[in-house]
Amino acid sequence: MYSYIVGKVTEVESFYITLDNNGVGYFINVANPYSFELDKEYKVYLYNHIREDENALYGFKDREERDLFLKLISVKGIGPKMALPFFATGSIFGIKDAIERENILYLKKFPKIGDKAARQIILDLKGKLNMASVIESKNDELCEVLKGLGYKEKEYKNIVSKVDSSLSIEEQVKQALKLLLK
Repeated sequence: MYSYIVGKVTEVESFYITLDNNGVGYFINVANPYSFELDKEYKVYLYNHIREDENALYGFKDREERDLFLKLISVKGIGPKMALPFFATGSIFGIKDAIERENILYLKKFPKIGDKAARQIILDLKGKLNMASVIESKNDELCEVLKGLGYKEKEYKNIVSKVDSSLSIEEQVKQALKLLLK
């Protein structure tokens, strides 16, 4: 199995990219191909799906996306083609949070995911996802924004833990600023 490939994007189509690595073009299925720029070099994390009638590569911009994808395809009835759209419209945090909170409506918004599939995802994955790393990375992003606004670390250090990490970064900044102004 491949872990990742570093190469230059030579094609961007509606559901895949072609990544050139030392003269070999890899056809890689990705959730959002238009997030890749032509003639730019990327490190793409991979999953190689092999069956009797299929040998396909699925690519992700970071390892955490790929790891969540692997967990999703381990769920009974969820294959790579059903799991990939999760990453086109959903954030990693949003997907994990929906699973942990048993938010069936959020999961059903993805193509081909009905009530039964959403319940199976929750049953198989609840409690098995590492939420700490997602929350930590969102907190790091919030800290960087507050630092960029001119606040000192000692001013915002205690505030960051009080901010609702399930919000978008813009909403987190608003909430943090309200807390800082009190």
